[in-house]
Amino acid sequence: MIHWLQHTTGGLLVLAAASIAVLLLLIISWKVEPFIALIVVGLLTALAAGLPVGTIVGTAQKTSDSLLEKGFGSILGHITAIIGLGTLLGSILERSGGARVLTGGLLRAFGEKRAPLAMGLAGLIFGIPVFFDIGIFVLAPLVYVAARQGGRSILLYCLPLLAGLSMTHAFIPPHPGPVAAAGLLHVDLGWIILMGAVCGIPAWFVSGVLFPSWIGKRMNIPVPQDMIVADDEEEDTDPPSLGLVARIIAVPLVLILAGTFGSIWLPAGSRLAGVATFVGTPVVALTITVLLASWLLGYRRGLTGKELSELAGSALRPVAMILLVVGAGAFFGAVLAATGIGKAVADSLHNAGLPVILAAYVISCGLRVAQGSATVAIVTTSGIIAPTVSELGYSQVQLALLVVAISAGSIIASHVNDGGFWIVSRYFGLTVAETLKSWTVLETLLSVSGFAVAAIVMGFV
Repeated sequence: MIHWLQHTTGGLLVLAAASIAVLLLLIISWKVEPFIALIVVGLLTALAAGLPVGTIVGTAQKTSDSLLEKGFGSILGHITAIIGLGTLLGSILERSGGARVLTGGLLRAFGEKRAPLAMGLAGLIFGIPVFFDIGIFVLAPLVYVAARQGGRSILLYCLPLLAGLSMTHAFIPPHPGPVAAAGLLHVDLGWIILMGAVCGIPAWFVSGVLFPSWIGKRMNIPVPQDMIVADDEEEDTDPPSLGLVARIIAVPLVLILAGTFGSIWLPAGSRLAGVATFVGTPVVALTITVLLASWLLGYRRGLTGKELSELAGSALRPVAMILLVVGAGAFFGAVLAATGIGKAVADSLHNAGLPVILAAYVISCGLRVAQGSATVAIVTTSGIIAPTVSELGYSQVQLALLVVAISAGSIIASHVNDGGFWIVSRYFGLTVAETLKSWTVLETLLSVSGFAVAAIVMGFV
C-alpha cells in the first residue's frame, strides 16, 4: 500500500487529493491560519510520500538545502521587496489625498451622467498602487457623494469602482497575487503587467461597466444613512495636482515595461540596454517611485521624516501575513514537485487532453470557492502546475497568460468565506442577499471574462 501510494501515478494523485482535502479542512473547519495549515500539510505530504527527513528540513549541520528553506527562500527573496515597496507607494498616495484628486478630476471630466464610468476608472487607476480593501476605505466616501448627487442606486457607482479595484488587485503587479505567481512560475513582471492589462481591461468593462448598468436599474439601493455625513469631511486645502498623482502611479509601470522590452528591442550588451534593464528591475523601479513619491507628496507637502517613517510602519504591518502565506505556499509547492505529485498531476492532465490553462483556472476556482483566500488559491495552484509548465517549455508570454488564468480563478464567486464580501456589504449598505446578487456576480463575471480573454490570446501565441 505504501509503495503504491509513493511510487505510482494513481497513488500520488490520491496523495495530492488528500493533501488538498486536509488543507481545506484545517482552514475552513478548524480555522487554522492559512500559512500554518500550508506548512503542516506540506510536512505531512512530504513524510507520507517517503521523502527523507534531511531532504525536508535538512540536518543539524546544514539546513540551507532543505525543502523548507528553499521553498520559503526562493519566493520571498523575489517578492518581499516588491510587495513592501508597492505597499509604501500606496500608503503615500493615500495619505497625500491623491485618491480624492484623481476621482474628483475624473468626475469633473466625465460629468454627472457618466459618473459611474468615472468611478470605475478611478478604481482602475488608483487600484494599481493600493490594496483592494484600502481602495474601498479611501474611495467609498466619494461613491456616497456621487450616488447622492445622482439620485440613483448606489450600485451604479460602487460596482464600477469595485470592479476596477478588484481587476488591478488580481491581475496587475505589484499586488501580491500576480507577483507571487510570477515568482513561482518564473515570469518577468513586465509581461504580467502587459497581459494583465490585455485580459483585465475587457473583463473590467464587462463586470464594471455593462453589469452595473444592468443590475443598478433593477436593484435601487440608497446610500446608507449612517454614511451620508462622509462627504462633509474637511478636504485638503492644498491637494496635489491630478497630473502629479497620475505620473507617480505610471512611473513604476513604465520603468518595468521599459526593462522588459528594452532587453528585446535594444542591442544586447549596449549601455542603453543595461540602463533599461537596471531601472526596469521591479525592485529598482519601485524604489525610484517611492523616493519620488516621498519627496513630491511627502516632504514638499510638509510631512517630516518621522511621519513618513510612522506611515511606512503602519502600512507594512498587514504585509507580514501575506508574505507568510506566500512563503508557506511556495514550500508546499516545492514538496509537490519533490515528491513527484506535480509530475503525476501533469501526466494526468496530458493524458486527459485538458489544456493546462483551463486546468490551472479550474483548480484555482475550486480552491477559491472552498476556502475564500485568493492568495492561498494562487500559490497552491501555481505549486501544483509548476512541474507541468517546466516540461512544456512555455514562453514568457504564455506563462504570463497562465498567471492571469490562475489569478482569474482566485477571485471567482466571492461569498461569505471571503473577507472582501463583508467589506463590500458593510461599506455600501447591502444585505447578504443583495451582496450575493451584485458583488458575487461581479467577481464571477470578472473572473470568467478575464480567463476567456487569456484563453483566446493563448491560442494565438
